[in-house]
Amino acid sequence: MGVSAYLMWGLFPLYWPLLKPAGALEILAHRVVWSLGVLLAVLVATGKLGWVRTAPRNKLAWLTLAAVLVSFNWLLYIWAVNAGHVVETSLGYFINPLISVLLGVAFLKERLRPGQWLALAGAFVAVLVLSYDYGHPPWIALGLAPSFGLYGLVKKHAGVGAVESLSFETAVLVLPALAYLLSLELHGTGSFGHVALGTELLLVGAGVITALPLVAFGAAANRVPLSTLGVLQYFAPTLQFLCGVLFFHEQMSSLRWVGFAIIWVSLIGFALEGVLVQRSRVDASN
Repeated sequence: MGVSAYLMWGLFPLYWPLLKPAGALEILAHRVVWSLGVLLAVLVATGKLGWVRTAPRNKLAWLTLAAVLVSFNWLLYIWAVNAGHVVETSLGYFINPLISVLLGVAFLKERLRPGQWLALAGAFVAVLVLSYDYGHPPWIALGLAPSFGLYGLVKKHAGVGAVESLSFETAVLVLPALAYLLSLELHGTGSFGHVALGTELLLVGAGVITALPLVAFGAAANRVPLSTLGVLQYFAPTLQFLCGVLFFHEQMSSLRWVGFAIIWVSLIGFALEGVLVQRSRVDASN
């Protein structure tokens, strides 16, 4: 279940271009609307539909903030993929675990181990190398990583289950999304109902592909160690990178390869250090 979740997330770049001529904001609106329908069905099936009535208001406030963060992240990601920047989106999700660690230091007063400091230093060097190669900082990656890292931090504060939280987040966004889709329709620029049936079905399917990996991830999180999930999380950006290079044929200069190599070495060290620390804690407890 864990592998299937990250495989689906990793193959997202192959899906969004199929929704053209719809623009990124229109695709986001459809994703929100249809995701809510799918997630409500999941809540009904699992008997959790009434959870929001008993949820404390402070949790709902955190989830409202999470909705803003995830909508920005989704919009930037969809736009970047359809604009031909798949490789740079993968960079954002490669460095996201390191950004999450940094946020833990800043907001949760966590202390970094030496191996984590080395990984962060490697990521910083990689960003400098890629900035030199691009001629500017990798803004897409630097937008995706912090927004998703902050999203995770906010959801940690909320402490609500994955399906329940995303259901509330999409419910917060659904009225603006519907208003935008209605505005497009009134101006005659909307895609739904005016493109091929296959494209319309794929727009509806955006809700399904949002919910499926989430449900699979939730099932895995209850059954396998977090250290295992920590390693699996690199499947998604790896597949995104491969999609960009092999399927969309995005150019990779020698210096760009160097920058990504630094990131990969840093992440391998980061993952191994985490696994070793976890094992030593288990041995100590035994």
